Amino acid sequence: MKQMTRIIGTLAFFMAMAMGIVSSPANAVNEVVIGIATSLNTIEGKESGKAAMLAVQAINRKGGVRIMEEWRPIRLTMVDIDDAGPDSEKTESVQKLERFLQKEALHAIAMTPVIESLVLRDPGYRHIFRTGFNTKYLADAMIQIMQFLRARFGFSRVYLLTQDIAWARSTVAIMIRLYFDRMGWQVVGADHFAYGTSDFSASLTRARDRGAQVILPIFDMPHSGNLVIQWQEMTIPAMLCGFISPMVGPGAWEAFDGKIAGTLNVIFELGNMPSDHHPPAGKFYRHYQDHYGQSIQAGHGPAPSYESIYLLADAIESASSLDPEKLVTALEASDRMGPMGRLRFHKGHQIIFGTDPQKEAVVCLFQWTRDGKRRIVYPPSIAEGEIEWPVAGLSAPP
Repeated sequence: MKQMTRIIGTLAFFMAMAMGIVSSPANAVNEVVIGIATSLNTIEGKESGKAAMLAVQAINRKGGVRIMEEWRPIRLTMVDIDDAGPDSEKTESVQKLERFLQKEALHAIAMTPVIESLVLRDPGYRHIFRTGFNTKYLADAMIQIMQFLRARFGFSRVYLLTQDIAWARSTVAIMIRLYFDRMGWQVVGADHFAYGTSDFSASLTRARDRGAQVILPIFDMPHSGNLVIQWQEMTIPAMLCGFISPMVGPGAWEAFDGKIAGTLNVIFELGNMPSDHHPPAGKFYRHYQDHYGQSIQAGHGPAPSYESIYLLADAIESASSLDPEKLVTALEASDRMGPMGRLRFHKGHQIIFGTDPQKEAVVCLFQWTRDGKRRIVYPPSIAEGEIEWPVAGLSAPP
């Protein structure tokens, strides 16, 4: 009997794809099996799985991956570990993952940048590679965006609104420590909200009364869309700029009756939104849309999950082997141009993010226009226009 190598990739909520490698006896079918463990009830998890399937299908149409003189098809298998909600039983999720692997579980990661340091100092973590964002990169991106707004409009007063969850709180904590406190910004308020909160009016009132020029929200819960509606209805004279998951996808315009014009939202990885200035992003976006009959709605996950499959397939062919150590070496040498931009790993096995898709993977900021379009306004390398002015009640810059 031949041996089937299993490549296990976790797609836990707010994680793109971490890849670990184990071998196990299996059927005589000569194939490479990639496993995805995620929360399929989230838009990020569901669409990330679909994106990974697109890559698998495309690779298999060409015969699969080539190892020596043999072509092997890829088979994708998924399990819903249901670990995203506040009421999820984490022990049960881990047990589902363990049953899925049927041997020692892969180390699962979330948004924490701690994984990078573990990879650097502990050989036991060397099989983990991350193609999506972590909180360090999110904080860095938001800092650059705040610098952009300050240079453009002279803003210096910000109110922070975040979901009461580790990745969101740590992001704003990093921003306060490394940027706002050092660069003369006044943080006029900071509120954290439990999952399920749908009324943000008290915080918006405080933001108005304290003269906030920017309201910076960070949320992934579905109820957070009400923040934008209340911001509009209360005519809050401050720009709304951050990450609100329900406001990301093109379906948000209709879902919220067009009451989201002017909002600025972050797309964690280019490719989850098309770009006029980086053709691979549009190609992937349209491929997903044509295949599934609907557009990508998630701002995080699908593009890096799609790219994870290609990076792994390229590594297998480069190593001409399924040996885990040879694959690690091949992945470390990755240099691929794709929907997210140029993909290379640093020594902590994290994809490098920046502002130029010719040099690194890219985060982007878009604004909902008054006619219901999403227009990229940052970074300058892929910007499709300027931020629309005015915001209701907010004085125009000099």
